[in-house]
Amino acid sequence: MGPSLVRDADRRPRLDHLLRLATPTGLYEHALGDEPRVEHGMCVDDVARALVVTARFPSSDARAADLAATCLRFVRAAQHPDGRLHNRRHPEGAWLDEPSTDDHWGRGLWALAVAAVELPAGPMARGAHRGATLAMSARSPHTRATAYAALGAAELLRVDPRDGAARRLLGDARATLPRPTTEARWPWPEPRLTYANAVLPEALIAVGGALGDDALLADGVRLLDWLVAEQTVDGRLSVVPVGGRGPGDDRQGFDQQPVEVTALAEAAATALRATGDPRWVTVLDRCVAWFEGANDTGVAVRDPATGAGFDGLERDGVNQNRGAESTLAWLACAQLLAATAGHAA
Repeated sequence: MGPSLVRDADRRPRLDHLLRLATPTGLYEHALGDEPRVEHGMCVDDVARALVVTARFPSSDARAADLAATCLRFVRAAQHPDGRLHNRRHPEGAWLDEPSTDDHWGRGLWALAVAAVELPAGPMARGAHRGATLAMSARSPHTRATAYAALGAAELLRVDPRDGAARRLLGDARATLPRPTTEARWPWPEPRLTYANAVLPEALIAVGGALGDDALLADGVRLLDWLVAEQTVDGRLSVVPVGGRGPGDDRQGFDQQPVEVTALAEAAATALRATGDPRWVTVLDRCVAWFEGANDTGVAVRDPATGAGFDGLERDGVNQNRGAESTLAWLACAQLLAATAGHAA
């Protein structure tokens, strides 16, 4: 099958499997094969990712709009009056943890901001904006939580430069987010690559762009360039496995998680918007191609017929489970690449 046929026929984001995981309350986190694992419940982490994806769908798509409304209610219900969020929820509605500013808080803030910007003007968009503003009253000691929160604040400031809460959060993030080291071989600001790595340079790019800090933006681009090179072999992606990767580790490793590919795709899309450099379209294309089989095992990590994403790339194939995180990873990558139409790679 030629590249154009893959792009036209198989890269359209399909919601069939995601809707199989959904209920009027939220979205089941895990699946056994393609069946929801009800006993594992729901979480803001994945529902926030789903809010981002569904908010980016055309407003004419009724199924996406309905699911976006469900996800928005879920995230808003998770909010504590001080801006912190619960994460884990029983399918019947009870919250199973105490509110905090762990990573789900940052993802929730980001999702609420994306929804406020992307959804049509009206009650849902206003509710999402109120939720994002409430979340911005909190702060997190965790690096990735702060990075995701900064992405949300940058979204809001992009459409309303007068948003004081967003500007204050971005100022605090600029002071706390780690910068690249001076070591050429390992400029990464942590001893190992772990998970959702690309959100760190993406946040530097977003904060730098929003605040007019060219040096910070350049640091983010330099770090993202290095991260892409570190996860590229022979023109294909070879992303950090679950166990992470340090300076002396082999480049190839398993099991590779779809969420790592999506983190790269989101960062490339942010870099493209900030710089206009078409090389980031090439990165986005490689992210989508990873799902299509241009990876270390040579097998597809998504089902084009249902829009499902498989839970991991293994040495001898894929993890056949199709949970929410992996499905949303594929859908987000397909959306982000489609949005680059008109940019030359």
